[in-house]
Amino acid sequence: MTSVGGSAEGFAADGSSLGTQPADWTSAAGTRTRAAHLHGAVSDLFARSIYNYGRQHEGETIKLLQVGCTGPADELELDKLHAHGIDVSIRRIDQENSEADGAASASPGDIVFGDLRTIPLPSRDVGVIYSAHLLDRIQHVELVLDRLVAALKPGGILLLRFRDRECAAGLLDRRLPQIARRAVWHWLRPEQEGPLPAIYEPLLSVEGVYSYALARGLAIGERQALRDRPRRPARMAWGAPLACRLIAAMSRGKHPDDHDDLLYVIRKPVNRFARVL
Repeated sequence: MTSVGGSAEGFAADGSSLGTQPADWTSAAGTRTRAAHLHGAVSDLFARSIYNYGRQHEGETIKLLQVGCTGPADELELDKLHAHGIDVSIRRIDQENSEADGAASASPGDIVFGDLRTIPLPSRDVGVIYSAHLLDRIQHVELVLDRLVAALKPGGILLLRFRDRECAAGLLDRRLPQIARRAVWHWLRPEQEGPLPAIYEPLLSVEGVYSYALARGLAIGERQALRDRPRRPARMAWGAPLACRLIAAMSRGKHPDDHDDLLYVIRKPVNRFARVL
């Protein structure tokens, strides 16, 4: 996974920089991550954001709600956060009938399934909400996001990761017939079971997220664009990289092939005067 986009430094509701600030809930201390991530500084965007939030709320147990359980297993570096004194408790929910068996970060018994439009959520009670590779496979994204934002405490952070509907890989995924998607799935979405539904509502783009945040008074702290695919696809998917390059060329850059996923750190402001960048 290689970053191809920079991060835009934003501001929390209190005016400080986000980029420079040092069903049942279960302990995240035992969550397994790769041994290579057990030492050293917290560096990944989402893990660093949780670390910064934890430092701002020292002495508190951070409630983390994971919505959608098909994201990278070690993206949050929970073991490393625990080693740095950040106490995190975690609850996991996912859309019912989704193929969450591929989630490496939780066993099926740890996940509560339901309709994300109606599943009970706490109100203004959660410090961090993390959603990876969920929004691009569900309908009514705006409604689901509204419910997630309502569950956040003032000052809480929403961590979103989804495939950009406007990138070449996103366009390919949503336009291919199902039989073809099966052939290229493990190239487009490594280490995930599937194929998962390809809904890709208009909100899942740079412009869509910006408009949503602006309308809701949310502060976009940081954003990254990542390339998330194997360098050498399986034999059955050999045509997918070529197709993405052709899409980028024929669209004259409208559907670029330089990234796949968009990552956002979005803060729910403490007051209505927070800046949106």
